[in-house]
Amino acid sequence: MIEYNVTGAFLVGLMGAAHCFGMCGGLVGAFSSQLPINKAGNQLAHQLTYLLSYNLGRIFSYTLAGAFVGASSAALGHLFELDIYLLVLRILAGLMMIATGLYIAKIWVGIVQIERFGQWFWQFLKPIAQRLIPIRTPTQAAIAGLIWGWLPCGLVYSTLTWSVASGSPSQGALIMFAFGLGTLPALLSAGIAAKRLANWVQQKTVRLLSGLLLIAFGGQTLYIALSQLN
Repeated sequence: MIEYNVTGAFLVGLMGAAHCFGMCGGLVGAFSSQLPINKAGNQLAHQLTYLLSYNLGRIFSYTLAGAFVGASSAALGHLFELDIYLLVLRILAGLMMIATGLYIAKIWVGIVQIERFGQWFWQFLKPIAQRLIPIRTPTQAAIAGLIWGWLPCGLVYSTLTWSVASGSPSQGALIMFAFGLGTLPALLSAGIAAKRLANWVQQKTVRLLSGLLLIAFGGQTLYIALSQLN
C-alpha cells in the first residue's frame, strides 16, 4: 500500500509541474534574479547551489508536514482505538488521489479550491519570507525554502491526505518527501530546460496517462479500504 502512495506522490510532484510553475515559478524566478553574482567562478554552479539549497529547504518542510500529520493520525487512532478511523481516512485519501489524477489529466480542476484553506495560515508567514529576499547565502536560501514550502497549494494538501491515511509519521514523511522530489526537476530547472519540461508535461497524452495512473492508484486505495469495512 505505502509503495503505491510513494509512487503516486512522486508522480503528482513530477506531473504537477505546470501547477508548480504557476504557484512557485515566479518566486523562484525572482529569487534567482536577485542572487549574488559570483565573479570568481562558474556562475551556473553558483546559482544551482542556491537553488538546490532553497529547494531542499522546501522539500524538508513538506517532509516535516507529512511526519506531523502522520503522527497526529497515529496518535488519534490509538487514543480512540477505532479501526474505522484509519479506514475512513484511507477512503478520503483514495478520493483525493482520484481528484488529483483528474486535475493532472485536465478533466476536472476543482482540487485547486482547496488552496483557500491555507490562505489564513500563509498570511502570517508571507511577511517573514519576504524579509529574507534578497538571498545572500545558501543557508538563507534553505531557510527561505522552509518558509515558502508552506505556500498554499492544492497538490500539497491533496498529497498530505495520503500521509494522514498512512497513520505513521515515518510513512507520512516518506510520502511527502517523494512528492517534494517529484517537484524538484520543475523548480530546479532554469531557462530552456524548464520550458522543455513544461512543454513535455503539458502534452495531452502525457497528462492523460499520468492522470489515469493516479486515478488507478486512487481506485485501488478505495477498493482496499472499502473491502476492509465489510
